Amino acid sequence: MKKNTNIWINGIMGVITGDALGCPVQFRSREEVAGNLVTGMRGYGTFNLPEGSWTDDSSLTLALLESIRRVKGIDLDDIMENFMKWMYDGEFTPYGYAYDIGNGTMEAIDRYRRTRNAKKCGGERDWNNGNGSLMRILPACIYCSEMLRRGKFTESNAVQAIHAVGGLTHAHIRAKIACGLYFFMADSILTGEGSLRNRLQAGLDKGFAFYESYLADKDNLRHYHRLQDLDRFAAVPAERIKSSGYVVDTLEAAVWSLITTENLEQALLKAVNLGDDTDTVGAVTGGLAGLYYGYDQIPAAWLDAIKRREWIEELCEMN
Repeated sequence: MKKNTNIWINGIMGVITGDALGCPVQFRSREEVAGNLVTGMRGYGTFNLPEGSWTDDSSLTLALLESIRRVKGIDLDDIMENFMKWMYDGEFTPYGYAYDIGNGTMEAIDRYRRTRNAKKCGGERDWNNGNGSLMRILPACIYCSEMLRRGKFTESNAVQAIHAVGGLTHAHIRAKIACGLYFFMADSILTGEGSLRNRLQAGLDKGFAFYESYLADKDNLRHYHRLQDLDRFAAVPAERIKSSGYVVDTLEAAVWSLITTENLEQALLKAVNLGDDTDTVGAVTGGLAGLYYGYDQIPAAWLDAIKRREWIEELCEMN
């Protein structure tokens, strides 16, 4: 089947699908999930919602997407205005209200509401290394990759933009690095050649090289050391892969799910069946899987279940 050429719909629908697959089993342990493995879209569960429901991961991804596509760039204040519309008014949601809001994200949005300072609203403390920025960063990654290809951004410009968008809610450098490495992988998928593992490795090689030069203090980069050699990382057993809300765990779980499977369906199911923060691990996995495998490789039954699918796809088609 020919791959869809709209990179926005490939990636964004990958995020939404992974999120929706993981939504019903979020916060359940790996052992609990193993007793009733996710094999497709399922309803109810954690939030008691119908199948195809998606969470804050997708809502914030869509809020970021809408801003970037409408203003044709990255405007931090406009993005935060959309985030406020989500949290306070229920926009960018399946059912008209926000749910499953992370503490760091909630505090950052509330801080912006009070101060209107987009550059200072994200938390900078060590405990602000949850996955709340990584889960929604894909639209900025796609945009920055396009700017690089057009010669309008340098690599440094792109990373600074990614850091700024991620830092709206999670401003600790470790969380920013996760977003940056995700950008390098997404860009490599979009511009590289060869297998998914080869493209991810090429992106990570560039990412680690960039941060080795960019960072004066490499301590936070070292938290990602297992991602430097994907052949070795692929051999890590599942019991040594964590799938918590900690940003390092989430990025590792997503990459591991991608490099130990052969197609999009396998990758997303492997990701959500790890248990714990299933919606976010599914969303982060789905973004890269969607970019590589394409929208057309998402099972039709999964797509048919996605709530507000037509509206989401219209956002992806915006010019």
